[in-house]
Amino acid sequence: MSIDRSPALFGDLPDELLIQILGDLSARDLSAICLVSKKLNKLADPILHKSVAFDHPRHHVSFSESLARRPRRGSLIHEVRLEYPSEELSEVMAIPESPHPLRFDHFSHTISTMSNLENLEVSVPEALSHGIGNLFNGPFDLACLKTCSLFYQREDGGYWDLQENIHIFSHPTLESLTIRRAKLDQRGFESLEKPENTALKELHLLECDINDDALADILLHPEALQEITITQVADPTPELEESPLDIGDYILALSSANHSLVTITIDFPTLVAKHALRLREFQALKSLTLRDYQLIGQGHPRLHSVGLPPILEKLNLLGRLGEDEEIAELLCYTLEHTLARQQCTIAVSEKEHKIPVEIIEACKKSEHFHLEID
Repeated sequence: MSIDRSPALFGDLPDELLIQILGDLSARDLSAICLVSKKLNKLADPILHKSVAFDHPRHHVSFSESLARRPRRGSLIHEVRLEYPSEELSEVMAIPESPHPLRFDHFSHTISTMSNLENLEVSVPEALSHGIGNLFNGPFDLACLKTCSLFYQREDGGYWDLQENIHIFSHPTLESLTIRRAKLDQRGFESLEKPENTALKELHLLECDINDDALADILLHPEALQEITITQVADPTPELEESPLDIGDYILALSSANHSLVTITIDFPTLVAKHALRLREFQALKSLTLRDYQLIGQGHPRLHSVGLPPILEKLNLLGRLGEDEEIAELLCYTLEHTLARQQCTIAVSEKEHKIPVEIIEACKKSEHFHLEID
């Protein structure tokens, strides 16, 4: 009986084991593996191109040229990150004319070929806003998209116009959307272009200038929005033009999702509140984040109008809690006398100042509210 003593080759391993090994390699090593054999190239190529990052427009252009030679590669891509500043885009656009001149829509066309794309992160110059926005203006090329982040850099540091990308809110499969430093006026969707129900579950509007009527308009379409975050800095630059002055206008804009919202975060220091918020309609809300004066109301607050969500589990109070004596007194009364269906944690921070003793004592007396100090 003869025994084969020839050395085992790496490529002779079962495909399942090879894929597991290749998945632990760096992109550079994977690129090298692709040159070893046709079999290893076939196994490594989907892993190598599953996640692609363009940190310079030249990378974007060269990859687009490779897709023209191998169109199948576009369907392998599940994640794409585009991140480069205006000067780098200008540098590429300034290249002398060639037989295949580069156009702004060249960048968006490359993305449109990625039929299985699930995650798209965009942080590029505003010049690309229109072209990329057309990707969302149906019929949808990105039929598998689940997560998207959009930020277009303006040279003057201002807010980019979300109207160019408004159809992102029409995307049927998108579940999580992050918009950074955008503005949107009262137009929202035009009457003839409103979408059907969408799968959007998370919406994050970070340092944006968003009209509350437009926000109400775009939130009519998610079937079950679960989480929304609206943030702004204490001293916005440039000055806000579209955002409301009263937090109650944003709460009203969220009312179409009061059956499904689980988390609301409004970290927006400049918003005031003429009246105490009424949140009893938010039947699913478990976590609420805002400031004490936005909850209780300013000017002439009335305790009978305070309405906390029925199953609220955590109330995060930002900023300097109890800084206004009248609001602190009303907050104490609310904590001592408001009835809740279950225990609720009041989460505050002492990093900037000491929590007033009366608020601490009010929580100790309450049967329903527990104070958690960071």
